Amino acid sequence: MTAEVINGQELASNLREKMKQEVAALNNNKIFPKLTVILIGDDPASQSYVKGKHKACNEAGIISEIIRKDASISEAELLAEIDCLNNDETVHGILVQLPIPKHIDEQKVIEAIDPKKDVDGFHPINVGKMMTGQETFLPCTPHGILQMIQSKQIETEGKYAVVIGRSNIVGKPVGQLLLNENATVTYCHSRTNNMKDITKQADILIVAVGKEHVIDASYVKEGAVVIDVGVNRTKEGTLTGDVDFEDVKQVASYITPVPKGVGPMTITMLLRNTIEAAKRIEQ
Repeated sequence: MTAEVINGQELASNLREKMKQEVAALNNNKIFPKLTVILIGDDPASQSYVKGKHKACNEAGIISEIIRKDASISEAELLAEIDCLNNDETVHGILVQLPIPKHIDEQKVIEAIDPKKDVDGFHPINVGKMMTGQETFLPCTPHGILQMIQSKQIETEGKYAVVIGRSNIVGKPVGQLLLNENATVTYCHSRTNNMKDITKQADILIVAVGKEHVIDASYVKEGAVVIDVGVNRTKEGTLTGDVDFEDVKQVASYITPVPKGVGPMTITMLLRNTIEAAKRIEQ
């Protein structure tokens, strides 16, 4: 068996083309979706991510604003900036690029954003709505993963899904989304005993650890769907995932690559949320 690759870049491109048409139609009705990103400090990875989001917005016709702040900004100043954006009727989506300096309480920042403009889907109100199956802004990476699975008409109902990783950004919410789709879900993490025994039973395996090639074929049931969320830089400077792609593709039925896998879908779901925010706020 050789797994079929789920190409996130290709899927993202198709979805963004449809979004471009959707934004044009909104513009005709005098609705101009706008995303404002606050970038603090000069972290190279954060700058790269924000640049990618800005480019994707421009291509889709979404107005993109980047507010750059020095790493020395106080918590009070940042919260005041967010409050201004909450009250700016031209801004539909607000995103504070993480991580932020340690002297600022990240949870306070997340909770300061108006839930109606929380296009990252991190606000406790939106998380609570997701948990209870209500319509809300879904976290971008988990939503992108679900879209990738659904794009191949992969059945989730009644299937056994295992998520390796329990972060608030990926692990926990992707498990909840799969549960909402009627999968049976188990979480594994650094304290899990006999992890291999658990993952070998999974019909759908989501890996979000942040360690290069931590999962090889010995962890994977034959015919499983494997979604690799990890992005790691090798000694040679290339990007690779948490999954040993060449090894695992010999046993899986579907697998996502790194790069060109989950990454492009994350930004695409951010665009989706921004468009939806504009529709809801302007109605």
